[in-house]
Amino acid sequence: MDNANENAVNNINENSNEKDRERIIELIDILNDASYNYYQKGSEIMSNFEYDKLYDELESLEKKTKIVMSNSPTINVGYEVVSELPKEKHESPMLSLDKTKEVEKLKSFLLDKKGVISWKLDGLTVVLTYKGGELVKAVTRGNGEIGEVITQNAKTFKNVPLKIKYEGELIIRGEAIIKYSDFYKLNDEIADEEAKYKNPRNLCSGSVRQLNSEITAKRNVNFYAFALIKADNVDFNNSIVKQYDWLKSQGFDVVEHFLTDASSIEEKVAYFEESISTNDLPSDGLVLVFDDIKYGISLGRTAKFPRNGIAFKWQDETKRTKLTDIEWNTSRTGLINPVAIFEPVELEGTICTRASLHNVSICENLMIGIGDEVEVYKANMIIPQISENYTRSGFKTLPSECPSCGMKTKLKNDNGFKFLYCVNENCPAKQIKRFTNFVSRNAMDIQGLSEETLEKFIDLGYIHEFGDIYKLNRFEDDMVNQKGFGKKSYDNIIESIDNSRKCDGYRVLAGLGIPGVGLTNARMIIRGLNCTLPELVKKSSLELGKIDGIGEVIADSIVEYFSDEKNLNEFNNLIDELEVIYEKVNETSSISGKTFVITGSLNTYENRDELKNFIDSMGGKVTGSVSKKTDYLINNDNTSNSSKNKKAKELNIPIITEEEFREMVES
Repeated sequence: MDNANENAVNNINENSNEKDRERIIELIDILNDASYNYYQKGSEIMSNFEYDKLYDELESLEKKTKIVMSNSPTINVGYEVVSELPKEKHESPMLSLDKTKEVEKLKSFLLDKKGVISWKLDGLTVVLTYKGGELVKAVTRGNGEIGEVITQNAKTFKNVPLKIKYEGELIIRGEAIIKYSDFYKLNDEIADEEAKYKNPRNLCSGSVRQLNSEITAKRNVNFYAFALIKADNVDFNNSIVKQYDWLKSQGFDVVEHFLTDASSIEEKVAYFEESISTNDLPSDGLVLVFDDIKYGISLGRTAKFPRNGIAFKWQDETKRTKLTDIEWNTSRTGLINPVAIFEPVELEGTICTRASLHNVSICENLMIGIGDEVEVYKANMIIPQISENYTRSGFKTLPSECPSCGMKTKLKNDNGFKFLYCVNENCPAKQIKRFTNFVSRNAMDIQGLSEETLEKFIDLGYIHEFGDIYKLNRFEDDMVNQKGFGKKSYDNIIESIDNSRKCDGYRVLAGLGIPGVGLTNARMIIRGLNCTLPELVKKSSLELGKIDGIGEVIADSIVEYFSDEKNLNEFNNLIDELEVIYEKVNETSSISGKTFVITGSLNTYENRDELKNFIDSMGGKVTGSVSKKTDYLINNDNTSNSSKNKKAKELNIPIITEEEFREMVES
């Protein structure tokens, strides 16, 4: 076959593979959406016949292409909980790229060579390793030399293929990211402004490095490949672009990229710049590498940077404006944050009037004062910041009183930076956040009591402590006559409050706002002590510290909270308004005190949560990973070569099926 015919055949195969991959992703989205609507919302958007037909098509395409994505309904990715992430040294150091903000430097970098320009995604770099067509290892970049092993977490990334056609050893680098759309959706579900995530990168970093992979799965982490490190016996025609095409044929998403040269680089940079406002993937610039792989390798590296690529950072658009005020806002922690208010300027297409000054030290370093001429910009073209103060009249506006309660402020030094705090425990700003937490979905779940409504009711004197929420009907006449309120709003809120009166003990405990005691720990504490809330109040740090998973710090925090007479009175008044129920634990059952790990698919239980809750109710305990403390591993396939099965066999831990588990319980 001549070269022309061979290239034509290759192009046909590549196009066919790409179409199959696109159809696989489309089918996964359709089927997962149908399942979500059916099981979570109780609505049917397609018939069983249609679902089965599409499922069979997906299964057939997966067999044909040997691509199986992590979120495919044809597989079930198990979750894992670990006590810590193992560390691993990279085979070769992962160096950062040299940077520039000048397009001319990109031209001089390329000279007469062709390059590949792509997004520089802003997430967490991860290295994936495949062997025998299966994902076997995932490691974070870490410090460039040593990363953390996150294999089970990577298996829950939304678009990572667990199985691929290529059976040799494949090592690739890519960026784990959370899309803006998913980031905003997650933040919209968090009522407490202070608890909202600051940006997609921080959320992604925390999600990827979770000890519980189930949490990672819920965060919709995506992976975009940007470098192929190893794939033996594959001819890429010495081209990075060909590597990208091949990775796509294996089922990977790769960074958006273009082949370019010195004459077209300016046009390509302009394209990316125009795309920033509509790009759903967080980025902080561009990356340019030589398409010629051998040439790039031949250039070697400096002590700090590889010479085969360069990063391009956006030239920040800056504007001069006049500072008109410094606003101070008290958070629920008591931290008082300075915010610069300035005359309106347009930056990156939007009008800006405010920028955070972060802390007192930054204010002092900028020598910032009212009336100063300042330069503002958007960091990464998103977050307004002050870069320079041309007048530097001096920082003189440190408030001596909290803007929320009027009590004296306190200046604290933390790691060399100065922060201003309100130390008044009864500061309304702190109180509002306490009540916001109390009524939130993860506590008492009282609908209709938004932060704005709570603030209004506190200001009007309706609410002084938690129990007052259950006495709001005393103010019916006043409430229905409030601006923006009415009889219907009143009725809805009172109904929601009354619905919350009968509640689980652990939700009440989580709602109190004790440091370190969220919903999960609250449930663990109530179950661990098997006692009522009034009995919990009398427990010592020693007793609380014996609960598995509750350390000395949280135990001391609980004792300290209830040692405060004001807190104790508030708690007692609240309990008088509630009908608290407690999960019954059967301590006399045959599995009481036993520790189980669940893996694989289930037959008689709807899901693992149902089985876990049953074990909990019978006095048993479920953990995420097999250890010497495990009594039984529940797995209907005890012949599988899963890591949990292997570990159980190594430790001589019995592997039992669901049926054997049920027989054990009934015996």
